[in-house]
Amino acid sequence: MRPRRFIAPSAVVWLLFGAGYFLIPLIATFFFSMRHEATGRCCTLANYGVIIHDPSFWKNIKTSFIIAIETIVISLGLLIPTVYWVHLKVPRLRTVLGFLALVPFVVPPIILVVGLLEVFRPSTGTMHWLGDAIGLVPGLDSHSFYSQPYGFLAAAYVILAFPYVYFALDAGFRAIDIHTLTEASQSLGGTWRVTLLRVILPNIKTAALAGAFLTLAIVMGEFTIANLSAFHTFPIYIQQVNQDKLYAASAVSLLSFVITWAAMVSLLFFGRGRQVQVGGAR
Repeated sequence: MRPRRFIAPSAVVWLLFGAGYFLIPLIATFFFSMRHEATGRCCTLANYGVIIHDPSFWKNIKTSFIIAIETIVISLGLLIPTVYWVHLKVPRLRTVLGFLALVPFVVPPIILVVGLLEVFRPSTGTMHWLGDAIGLVPGLDSHSFYSQPYGFLAAAYVILAFPYVYFALDAGFRAIDIHTLTEASQSLGGTWRVTLLRVILPNIKTAALAGAFLTLAIVMGEFTIANLSAFHTFPIYIQQVNQDKLYAASAVSLLSFVITWAAMVSLLFFGRGRQVQVGGAR
């Protein structure tokens, strides 16, 4: 017979307290969003219909999702090989990477965006040569490249997401024996690329998904950089709706919450799989 699990009353109290802390504001926002825009009386779903049938809603949320996916791919593509190599070959650099990962917490986003706008300005910026290089590629124009949010905002959001992705990956790499996994893979004839993609990556999938979740949440809610760089993203749309329609702003906030969580669940199911565990000799 299996022993009966006993749940302490204090644990139940704290679970109910935590559930109430998160659910009560959402429920209050839902009832507030059901008020009529003209009369202020409850209850109607007209505000949700206004938002769903607004072309700007789908346009801006699509833009933010594309930037989020782009930021996730760039962040993971840069940091997974870097953190793996540091843990495997030069563990002393972990302190340096940890210090660099704290820099985005110290630099406010408003200072970051002003500096990036000055550095990446196509004509007079410090890196104006990058605009000239882009102009040499057939079919690309430097002005149109910098006028689109998919390049500039993605670069800025990679910096913002750097601490979250790095510390998630660092915890994931510390939880596995990368030396044993690497040696086992190479003893079977695996190259560095095969070892990283087919042995290491499946074992840090949970950490990579955690970094992806945090990055998605950051991009979908970031306002300062997008506003100062004059790009129209989903947070900018929410702010514009809040200026014109009070109750519809609550509706779009709840819709953004549902859509963001749906995207996170999709990432979770996409990343499900069995891990490869290799144990060393004891």
